[in-house]
Amino acid sequence: MKEALALARDAAARGEVPVGAVAVLDGRVVGRGANARESERDPTAHAELLAIRDAARTLGRWRLSGLTLVVTLEPCAMCAGAMVLARIDRLVFGASDPKAGAVGSLMDLSADPRLNHRFAVERGVLADEAGELLRAFFRARRGNGEEG
Repeated sequence: MKEALALARDAAARGEVPVGAVAVLDGRVVGRGANARESERDPTAHAELLAIRDAARTLGRWRLSGLTLVVTLEPCAMCAGAMVLARIDRLVFGASDPKAGAVGSLMDLSADPRLNHRFAVERGVLADEAGELLRAFFRARRGNGEEG
């Protein structure tokens, strides 16, 4: 989670919402991602998707069984859906997202029996630190007259 938080800080420094993610297999980081929607002008450039894509390239496969995704913020429906499709085994996240979280807050795609894959979830890891990064980012944006 410390590496994901560092990636989130890097994202904030680039004007991106501070979310970072790392993909881990057998104790080794095989994928990294930080939000890049603004810089890439891509609505799908979420930290989780970028880390999943990086891991798939590193491993040379799309089925990412055995993988743990560590992310600073609870994934949205798009990202949680990608985790299901990639067959990720486990998700570890920091701060919950009551407005868009799809792994327990608004819905729970990680455990939906209608889907063809489910994954384990560990919530709240370094949640205070991850949440404060987000709060500080949005406080600064509101102070500049920007929308959040």
